[in-house]
This record gives sequence, C-alpha cells and structure tokens, in this order.
Amino acid sequence: MDVAVWAAVRRRPVRFLVSGWPWRVWALLLSGAVQGVLALLMLVVGLVLGVALSVLGVGLVVLAGTAVVGVPVGVVERWRLRLVEPVRLADPHRTVARQWLRTRLRERATWRELGYVAVQSTVFAAVGLAFAALLGCSLLLLAAPVFIWAVQPDTVMLIPGRPVSGPLDGLAASALGLLGLVVAGYSGALVAGAQVRLARLLLTVRDEDLGAQVVELTRSRARLADAFEAERRRIERDLHDGAQQQLVALGMTLGLAELELRGQDGPAAELVARARGEARLALDQLRTLVRGIHPQVLTDHGLPAAVAELALRHPVPVLVELDLPRRLPGPVESAAYFTVTEALTNAAKHSDADEIAVHGLLDGDTLVLSVTDNGRGGADPATGAGLQGLADRVAILRGRLTVTSPTGGPTRLRLEVPCSGS
Repeated sequence: MDVAVWAAVRRRPVRFLVSGWPWRVWALLLSGAVQGVLALLMLVVGLVLGVALSVLGVGLVVLAGTAVVGVPVGVVERWRLRLVEPVRLADPHRTVARQWLRTRLRERATWRELGYVAVQSTVFAAVGLAFAALLGCSLLLLAAPVFIWAVQPDTVMLIPGRPVSGPLDGLAASALGLLGLVVAGYSGALVAGAQVRLARLLLTVRDEDLGAQVVELTRSRARLADAFEAERRRIERDLHDGAQQQLVALGMTLGLAELELRGQDGPAAELVARARGEARLALDQLRTLVRGIHPQVLTDHGLPAAVAELALRHPVPVLVELDLPRRLPGPVESAAYFTVTEALTNAAKHSDADEIAVHGLLDGDTLVLSVTDNGRGGADPATGAGLQGLADRVAILRGRLTVTSPTGGPTRLRLEVPCSGS
C-alpha cells in the first residue's frame, strides 16, 4: 500500500508546497520530537530505576511497566499519523478484562511497539528537532526585510562586518529562507512517509497476530462447547436424581394413601386417585424432557443406536444408514442427534412426507450426516428457531449446517462437523 504523503508529492510536486500537506508534515515531525523526548525520558528513568531496585525485587515490576510503555505511545502514534495517512492503523492488541499487564507482555505487538518507541524517541525525535531548527532559521530569514525595517539598518549585519542599508538588502536572506522552507517541505514529506512505513510494520496488526487470535478463538470456542456440555449434564443429573425421584416417591405415597382409603365412601379416595394419576403423568413428561435433553441410549450406545430409537418412535417410516466405525466425541454426537431430531420433527409436522432417509458416515475425520424427506419442500430455516439454534451449536464445533428445500421437495438437511476436537 502506498503512503498518502508520498503519493501527494508524486502527483503534483509544485502544488504540494502550497497545499496543506507541508503544515501537516511539520506538525507530525515537531509533535513527534516532543513526544520522542518524553518517551526517551520514560524509558531511561524506567530502566535506571528497574536496575537499581532489582535487588529489592520491586525492580522487576518497574521493568515490566517500562516494557509496556510502547502500548500507550502506540495509541498516540496511530492517532498522530492520521495527519499524513488517512487510512487508520488497526490496534494489534486484543481486548482483555483482567491480567492486562501479563497479557500485554505475552503479545508480540507489545515488543514491536517498544521497538518503535526506541526508534521514534531517538532517530525521529532527533530529526524532528533538526526540522524545528531548520524551520526556525528559514522563517527568520524569510522575515529579514520586515526585521530590518523594524530596527535601525546600521545595527543589522546579515554578513559579518557589513551593515545593511535598508530592507531591500534582506531580500537575499528571504530567498534563502524560502529555499529552506521548500527543502523542509519535501524532506519532511520523505521522513513522514518513512515513519508511516515503520508504523505499518510495527504498530498495526500482522499475520501472526491474526493467527494468535484465531488460536485463542478456537480455544475459547472449545471451552464454550465443554461448558455447554457440562451444564447440560448437570441439569440432566439434577432432574434425574432430584425432581424425578421426588415424583416417584410422591406417586408411591399417593398409592399407599389410595390403599388406605379403599372401601371408604367420600371424595377423598377419588381426589387421591386423581392426584396419583397426575403425578404419574408429570413423571412421564419429566422423563420425556430428560430424554430430550440427552437420551441415555446416546450416552450408553452412541449415535447409531440413538437415531435407530428415534426412527422406531417416529410416525413416518425412517430409513437409517449410519456407517460409523467408532464412537464420536460427545459434543459431536449430541449435535448430530439433535439435528436428526429437529429434522424428523419438522418433517412430521410440515412436509407431508411418507418416507425419510438418514445417512451418515465419516469422511476422513469429519462426520457427514444428511436427513432427506420426500415431502412438499419449501422449508425456510430462517423462520424457525430450532434450526437456527442447531446452526449456532454446530458453529461452536467448527461445523456447518445447510438446508435445501425447493418448492415441491425434497427437503435435505446436511451436517458436516469435524471430530478432531478443538
């Protein structure tokens, strides 16, 4: 990518001098000189204090703080460079809520920024100070006629030993000052462009930073999947060992009460019998709910057996062909099972299909599973929360869920999810 200030010089060299570019370049260099001096002072003080206090153990903390000096300087630099570069440099750091210092010290971008500070506080700061001197001298020479007019001419000597006679004698000095401004404009543009190039190299996102972020996102996605699975098992366990057992105990207690009231007249026996029936219904609904969260057959026997059980209970004939030579990871099996469940439910409710086929196999280390029905088609995945939730769940596993359903059918749902973990 070209540098904007260099491109401005190449396009119209003469117009560059009378535009706002030289002022922006000089503002960048002069402000950089001030910032560079301050940054150099911070680095020197931090290093001296860190080394001096290292015997007390505090020096390591001071040195660590000195190492991250480049982070705030980088923020300021990315803002300052907008004077000569309209394309904003991206922040290479990732957002962290805690352990800020530890995270920054482990990022490569922090050390690149520290290197930039070392160059900017020495080389570019020195160049900025030189530009300050050049601009000051050039402006003084440019204003020489006015200066001569304002004071006694015989007290001014542009050349040692030779007093001037009037303001016209200062025109040569003005020409020299104007030449100095021209030199400062072009050379300043050259230095500013070089600083932009260095900033692009050290202060913005690089490929290795993106790679590190992708690795971290992959790990966080794996942790999210594990947390989801752990929470699912906790809910299942609580329902099975808590509410389900309490309903069983309630049903037994109501059964004993019904036996005690047998043969007695009055509404109590009828109410107990009704309560026992409602408790049995609630227990059946709870078992169905637990099975819907995660069926036990899936845990014990794997995906083929669980899908076969689904097919047996389904009102539409389902052909199941699953060629899986081994057990799959738990999150993959769970995602595949509920994908099949959602597809079969939608086919029974909306498609008017009379035949459904479930095919699945391992393609290398990727599970490829499809559910096809011969219904009327026209299904829109965006209108149902079920398929959208499944797509989000599959995305966590780095998988893909696609639905094709032309009008008139058939409807095909295809799942692809890697089985290699994170």
